[in-house]
Amino acid sequence: MSPVNLLPGAISEILASVAETGVLTLADRYGLMAAALDESLDEEDRSSLNRLLRAVLKGRVRVVEQLSIAA
Repeated sequence: MSPVNLLPGAISEILASVAETGVLTLADRYGLMAAALDESLDEEDRSSLNRLLRAVLKGRVRVVEQLSIAA
């Protein structure tokens, strides 16, 4: 299996989008899955990921099956 390389700032972009819309899309989830599997992820990004997952569990962020949210 080939390694997954995240784009610089990808996690920040996902977090900003979710904070603005309150929605976690399918594309966001794929990006987060890649980030979670990235062993070189720094502690700040890993903490941000954990906060987002807690927000989903508490119902503050809605998970949708759409690939993206039209602006």
